[in-house]
Amino acid sequence: MGTAIEELRESSTAFRQALLKSERKRIFAVIAFVSFFAILAAVRILVFHSAMSRWGLLAGVILIAFELTLLNAVNRALQAGATVATFIWYFILVLESLFPPIGIAFFASTNLHENYRALATPWVLAYFPLVLLSVLRLNPKLCFFSGLASAFGYLAAAYITGWRFGAGLHGFTVTQTAVVYFSCVLLATGAIAAAVASEIRSYVAAALHEAQTQAQLKQVEHELDIARSIQRSLLPKLRPQIPGFTVAGWSQSAESTGGDFYDWKRLSDGRWVVFLADVTGHGIGPAMLASVCRAYSRASFSHQDSLGTTLKNINDSFAEDLTPERFATFVAVIFREGSDELELLSAGHGPLFIYSAGSRSVQCMNAQALPLGVLPEMDGAVPVKFTMQSGDIVLLITDGFFEWENRAGEQFGTQRLAEILQKFSDHEAEIIIAELYDAVVNFSEGTPQADDLTAVLIKRT
Repeated sequence: MGTAIEELRESSTAFRQALLKSERKRIFAVIAFVSFFAILAAVRILVFHSAMSRWGLLAGVILIAFELTLLNAVNRALQAGATVATFIWYFILVLESLFPPIGIAFFASTNLHENYRALATPWVLAYFPLVLLSVLRLNPKLCFFSGLASAFGYLAAAYITGWRFGAGLHGFTVTQTAVVYFSCVLLATGAIAAAVASEIRSYVAAALHEAQTQAQLKQVEHELDIARSIQRSLLPKLRPQIPGFTVAGWSQSAESTGGDFYDWKRLSDGRWVVFLADVTGHGIGPAMLASVCRAYSRASFSHQDSLGTTLKNINDSFAEDLTPERFATFVAVIFREGSDELELLSAGHGPLFIYSAGSRSVQCMNAQALPLGVLPEMDGAVPVKFTMQSGDIVLLITDGFFEWENRAGEQFGTQRLAEILQKFSDHEAEIIIAELYDAVVNFSEGTPQADDLTAVLIKRT
């Protein structure tokens, strides 16, 4: 954590700003304490006629003036997004550490015996608030230096007032050992302040890091929302009006964006093409590839080329954009308005579900060619042609439906999907897709959606 904090201190403007704001609070606290200390001294002098020197009040005023100068420098640094030079921190710290020993040495009451002057004067009490307030600097080195400077300053002040070492170990008086004891306590207080400052600094760094991470996540979520909105806008918005057929489509990504898409297009010779694709994976990468595949598909379908040739052209273009581990399954259906004949070609996409209203049975059809992008060229793909009677259904669906698992790890499966298709075959196309989705969700028992879900249903009317 220590290394991470140092890196954050050097690189994060937010962390530097947090240090300056904490220092500003420390300055206010020091000014408040020194002012309070001076007011109490003034009350003792004026009201109770204490023997305290009035020059001590001047020392407090001088320290407050230095603190206000530092406050001005800190405010300017905050506004400019800059830092305050390190030597300034140590300079002010030395000044603060000199405040109590100067009071002890020169302004303490002369009514006290010289052996007790360094122990009994109220100036000694000023040490501890100043050392403890150094914690707000969030700099362990400065905190320890404050304790060290206070300890040596106290010994120097005691020496000026007459404190001396005895002749030997047993020659020390109670007051002489008490001075050493007090200086050690001040040094220990600085060490404790350093430890506390280090811990608080770690928490501040962690909190700022978390805040920055949250901000970055919100930005990513915002960008993903835009990407999802764009991707959703590419899907057909209205059901196509095709005499003799009802066509409906639906898609739901596992994440903000997904690798599935579906579309339909009316060709210039009056035929309609309905196609669906599933790019491997889900997320922003597959979503981008799905958009590219959709663009190639819409540009490639025309009345001039056969379904096999069109699929070959899409593969030739799309394969150049794929990395070796990426591919896309693709299926297209072409039919003419009012005709019973359909032509279907699947590149790795399956199973496909063909429902016969006459026998109320469901046939699963496998792919006729390899997925897009597996090979640089696709040759020899032969479409399947079949006739649809009234009530017959062709269901193009991605594997996210039948591979969705429940809590026991069991997949929904193609058999259950076929049963739902049989059960609701008499309903509208959109209702059938909705029932399929509800059945899968109920089966999942609350397990999260692991893959994109897309379905296109073509029903002969």
